[in-house]
Amino acid sequence: MKQKYSRQQKIIDYLLQKGQGKSADIHNYLINYENLSLITVKRELSSMVNQGLLTIKKAGAATSYTVTTYGRLLWEVDPQQYCQIEPDQRWGNTSYNFNLFSAINFCLFTPQEYQELEQATAIYKERAAKVSPTINRKELERFIIELSWKSSKIEGNTYSLLDTERLLKYGLEAPHHTKEEATIIINHKRAFEFIMEHQEFFQTLTRVNLEELHKILMQDLTINNNLRTIGVGVTGSRYRPLDNKYQIAEALEDLSQAITRLKTGYDKALLTLAGISYIQPFEDGNKRTSRLMANAILLAHNLAPLSYRSVSEEEYKEATLVFYELNSIVPLKTIFIGQYEFAANNYALANL
Repeated sequence: MKQKYSRQQKIIDYLLQKGQGKSADIHNYLINYENLSLITVKRELSSMVNQGLLTIKKAGAATSYTVTTYGRLLWEVDPQQYCQIEPDQRWGNTSYNFNLFSAINFCLFTPQEYQELEQATAIYKERAAKVSPTINRKELERFIIELSWKSSKIEGNTYSLLDTERLLKYGLEAPHHTKEEATIIINHKRAFEFIMEHQEFFQTLTRVNLEELHKILMQDLTINNNLRTIGVGVTGSRYRPLDNKYQIAEALEDLSQAITRLKTGYDKALLTLAGISYIQPFEDGNKRTSRLMANAILLAHNLAPLSYRSVSEEEYKEATLVFYELNSIVPLKTIFIGQYEFAANNYALANL
């Protein structure tokens, strides 16, 4: 079973690098790794078409294969290995994929992954049901501190966890740090408190609730709250997000519709996390907004929010770059599952 999976991964690798390929070309590529016949390759390609990973393109008598959106999104990539390649040497997308969100009408998690998430939710709810109001307040305070610290740190904020605790509990700014760093952390607290008070507002992603959440996160930071009208670059990547506000608005609508089509809060939150970062609708604060919006959707579906406390900044950035350039959601999904299980086992948040 493992060898078959490995072969399918190699086929997807090849086709995404080449754009498309004929069975004979794919066979010539695969025999560098294993001794197999052309018939075996054709059988594998047929199986991948049936699984929805590939689609057939015909030009006269010639048949070639391309990777579907389903194949792209659920393609397992080693993010560290991919990101070690110099940005100009990578072969991923350099521009926005207009077909990505409109094609999503399938589950983003495997049955086993859903089972793991549901087991974590059961643990979370069981723990939350046992806490007293006093403990619940302390747990909520701890969660907000850890979320505000780590989400800010992912974006380069240099406050320590203890500095963040002093700031949010006692209003004490850390010496030798900028006012902006303190404001970013405080705005995380404000945003999460807003989410808790307006959970019915976040059953799905809309432009209205997205802009409202972004506005809170950017309070006192002199950042434009409207959709971008200029282009932005991504550090360490050749990917260039859309630079036309009308196309950005259309992309957000595509993302919103895709999230609405998904059946579970887990799927909705994961696509929110990836999609807002990918579109980058605002001049700044996009990834912060994506993390808080994903938490808003989790809470609206009575699920555990994520603090991201135990994920490394580098791992998170690599997973995001893989989604930008390759459209694989698997590295971000791995982080999401790990942080969800962490939240279920480390926080007891009742009546959020």
